[in-house]
Amino acid sequence: MAILAFLPTLGFTQMITGVWKGKINRQKAEVKIILDGDSLRGTSYYYESSTRYRRYSIRGYFDPATNEAVWWDDQLIEEKPSLSAKGRMALLSRADFNCPGDGRMMLDGESGTGDQTPGELHLDKIDKGTFADEWDFVIDNFLVGGNDPYIIDSIGALAFNKVPPVIPSREKPGESKPEMVFIPAPAKVEEAPPLSKKPAPPKALTIQEKFESRKRILTTEIPVKGDSIELRFYDNAEIDGDSISLFLNNKLIYSNIRLTGSAFTVWLPVNELQENNELIMVAENLGSIPPNTSYMVAIVNEKRYEARLESNEGSSAMVRFVKTGDR
Repeated sequence: MAILAFLPTLGFTQMITGVWKGKINRQKAEVKIILDGDSLRGTSYYYESSTRYRRYSIRGYFDPATNEAVWWDDQLIEEKPSLSAKGRMALLSRADFNCPGDGRMMLDGESGTGDQTPGELHLDKIDKGTFADEWDFVIDNFLVGGNDPYIIDSIGALAFNKVPPVIPSREKPGESKPEMVFIPAPAKVEEAPPLSKKPAPPKALTIQEKFESRKRILTTEIPVKGDSIELRFYDNAEIDGDSISLFLNNKLIYSNIRLTGSAFTVWLPVNELQENNELIMVAENLGSIPPNTSYMVAIVNEKRYEARLESNEGSSAMVRFVKTGDR
């Protein structure tokens, strides 16, 4: 670590930002990590080749005191159809950031799903990755304005939009905030009016409208301490096509979750939670066998909690997480 003696602490911390390549839990992986304050943003690729891969958005945090990076696969963004189903699980990764010399930087640790013994993680920082995406701009310009939280939030939204709304221009990387260029949506082609008018079908409610209009029923209260909460969601009965969305403290965090016999796993960092927190499960549909039911398993500080959550067109299930005094 002698080569780091001449670098300010902040500069060393910022070096976590970049492209990392190697293996995670026995899978070939490429991860783009962006430091956003104390948090981590970016994307992870698990791949067999450049055309056969699975891509997730990632979130996490970095502890500069211990040089430990923790991140988890947040949402599945893209999946090539030819990739095998093996290993199709979101992972939680913990790694030590170290710099042994000769300009080499490494992340070494472990990664797993929570259901199985974690596998090894080893990544090396590289100059340019195999997969090009929206985070390349932030990484290339991180020290000349690309680290602006406004830009990071804007870039993070691009992965989930079919029409890119706003992207930073590469023409003025030396400014504190790079110039923003608006890309308009394709012009809409006017269609001829129908020959006969029919009554318009009733407007479908958005998931936000469903969340706001439905009664919230408290199902259980769970005490919270430790570093993170692991939540696993399953279809509670016969698998019948139930889909749900999750709101945490009135903010949508996941949507279009299809409940099956396999767990959909969510990790919540405890240090980002309030003293009292409300997790709301909103039914997007009722499946073929109403109501929409979910079996939830919560792992908190190595202790297991279970709950049956039920949601329909009139009500949503609520779980309350309360921080305890003994951290």
